[in-house]
Amino acid sequence: MDSQAPTPSPGQPRAFSKGQTFLRRTLSSVVLWSVVLCAVFAKNKIAADGAFLLIMLVLAAAGLIEFYGMVARRGLSCFRGWGVFGGVLLIGSTFFYLSGVLGVRSAPAKANDWETCILILFVLGLCLKQFVSKTNTAGILAISTTLFGLMYVPWLLNFIQKINFFPGIDGRMYVFYFIVVTKFSDIGAYLVGSMIGKHKMIPRISPGKTWEGFGGAILLSTLASIAFSLFAKEKLSHMTLIHAMILGLILSAGAVIGDLIESLFKREVGMKDSGSLFPGIGGILDLLDSLLFNAPLMYLYLRHVLTG
Repeated sequence: MDSQAPTPSPGQPRAFSKGQTFLRRTLSSVVLWSVVLCAVFAKNKIAADGAFLLIMLVLAAAGLIEFYGMVARRGLSCFRGWGVFGGVLLIGSTFFYLSGVLGVRSAPAKANDWETCILILFVLGLCLKQFVSKTNTAGILAISTTLFGLMYVPWLLNFIQKINFFPGIDGRMYVFYFIVVTKFSDIGAYLVGSMIGKHKMIPRISPGKTWEGFGGAILLSTLASIAFSLFAKEKLSHMTLIHAMILGLILSAGAVIGDLIESLFKREVGMKDSGSLFPGIGGILDLLDSLLFNAPLMYLYLRHVLTG
């Protein structure tokens, strides 16, 4: 008798083949990032800045809601509302600090002092929340999980703003560059890992990640970095072939690490995806996991190497 794929029972999510999963992920990514980049690259500066701010706020808030949802699913305490408010405040205040909307444009490095002020107020607010809480007795745990959520999502995400408003260069083009190189790392890891992946990287965290996939991530990401730097050479000031190769290696490795860290969180709470917002991808954190860790890497390389 010929073997047949089992028919999913009612209410059970449909299982997709690797090819179908890859196609769904690719289509979702292309559509999503096309919308984002078209909005950010709008010719009208007010419209572009407004779209950029809105996208950053939505990503930060939705990412924090997913993260605190995982915390709650794990049975841990957190101050979800205060955390989301702090994340939105951090993103919004940094935008106004760097964009020049208020009439004063500051260097991205100076935003660190501003972020420190926000973080101090955030921690003080967490302590006050714990003081007045009548039900939560796990103060250290609630403060720790809430603060970590703020650092993991909006604080890391905030480095995209620092790249976007970096003085003396086309910051939007560098944001575009780092997103493309990062996502090609994801594609390379998935394609090569699906086809020839045999040696598991860290099976206890992510059974699907292989060393062959890691090699594919590095190769495809580095090739994408070199190709992008050649085609957009005039708009990527200070970029050379050597820098493109180095950044390809750094961002591909950073993308894999970021993906593994989110896999660690999901594995602990027994989730395959952080959400179901994007077909083939999952939730906001599944979309952002590799970008969150690559944003500070791109910013630091841009500040201390490319323009240092």
